[in-house]
Amino acid sequence: MSGPATQRFDRRITEGPLLPAIWHLAWPTMLQNMMGGFQSILDHTMVGHRVGFTGNAAIGVSSQIFLVVIVFVASLYTGMAVLVARFAGQDDADRVNRVVYQAFLVSIFLAVGIMAPLGYLITPTLLDLVHAAPEVRAEALPYLRIQFLFGGGLLLFFMLGGALRACGDARTPLVLGIVLTVTHGILNVVLIGGLGPIPALGTAGAAIGSAIASNLVAIAGVVLLFTHRTPIWFSRGMQWRPDWGIIRSLFRFGLPSGLQGVAMNVGGVLLLRFIGSLDHSAEAQAAYAVGYNQLFSLITWTSVGLMGATATVIGQNLGAGHLDRAQRAVGVTTRMGLLLAGGIGSLFLFIPHQLLGVFGMTQPLVLQLGGQLLQFLGVSGLFVTTALVHTGALQGSGDTRSPFYISLISQIGVPLGFCLLWQLARGTLVPTDIWLAILLGHVTRCALSVLRFRQGKWRTISVDIEPAGA
Repeated sequence: MSGPATQRFDRRITEGPLLPAIWHLAWPTMLQNMMGGFQSILDHTMVGHRVGFTGNAAIGVSSQIFLVVIVFVASLYTGMAVLVARFAGQDDADRVNRVVYQAFLVSIFLAVGIMAPLGYLITPTLLDLVHAAPEVRAEALPYLRIQFLFGGGLLLFFMLGGALRACGDARTPLVLGIVLTVTHGILNVVLIGGLGPIPALGTAGAAIGSAIASNLVAIAGVVLLFTHRTPIWFSRGMQWRPDWGIIRSLFRFGLPSGLQGVAMNVGGVLLLRFIGSLDHSAEAQAAYAVGYNQLFSLITWTSVGLMGATATVIGQNLGAGHLDRAQRAVGVTTRMGLLLAGGIGSLFLFIPHQLLGVFGMTQPLVLQLGGQLLQFLGVSGLFVTTALVHTGALQGSGDTRSPFYISLISQIGVPLGFCLLWQLARGTLVPTDIWLAILLGHVTRCALSVLRFRQGKWRTISVDIEPAGA
């Protein structure tokens, strides 16, 4: 008679050839992130054809605002991943399970107790902050409120994916992501355009479809943990109460990352204010929403997948005491990212109008503005990819503060500073001023991230759970 199953972690990350180990983590994560980008592209495409470019602008503005909030709320997942990777590298299953369960508890509290009620109330104020045009605001208000009310499913989906990837399982999050994408797509067809007795809900239908799909997949993911079908196990015999020592450790490592995410997205929100001051602001917001938030995501989501893979490899190899292997992984991943970013960026340079046309963007001025933006983004992607890989390396080691400071400089100080200077000098801005400011911010982020990693202080960072009574 066989004994009970043993909880195990994948040792390929800390042993054997390095390139296959990185690719084993990277390709499912990149594919999942690209599918996440595809969901948003699907929203924009269907809403663009059904509602028009104001619907595209509404989703873009709403998503930029929502990201500021959800990135901060999800900051504990970076702290969770730091701890999980280090403990998985030490083959300490008990501490891995405890950390993930405490992240689950905090996620439920933040989603239901804070994000839903507060987000619903302040949505009109947030739309005023970004100078949303009246026709854009009318579409964005219900969309953003639905996101805040039912965003808990998306938080849990991010938590599950981050935890599983940190312990070496990138395929289960991919499967969950596929289910999410397919479910979301079916619901979009039904809710955006209407089907049978269900009326066409337009922009709001996209938000409802996303909410239903993400919550269903989150529930399925939690069931997998309780049925021991993943490397992380939940059980009825575990401690159900909050463990304040673990929770403090989650935020000690995660909060700087949350502030980094807020800084980056606040920079994006404030950039929308400059875009809102342009002549033909609705057209410029639509070009930005599709060009930057959607098409550029083909590069950024791929790079974010590489960033997550780098963080896991760094964390687990530091836990196993393999410092040189950790450092070599960063070079391998950077070269992989530059190859992918260069390929996608070349499409931005050579066929920008065809790409924009996929989203139903046929208005001449919108095509002109979007084409200009994509020319800048085709180059910018190379710098973003390099920066994100090195950010993952720093965060995976436990250095979550340096990326925060770098983001303040590169995502707020540089682009907004240049926009402000040009506006004061000439009294007005033109779209290419803003597109150039975005590129300069990405170049700065790349340079500072590489410089910080090469200083080598990440090698000596200690990672552990704080005592409960500390």
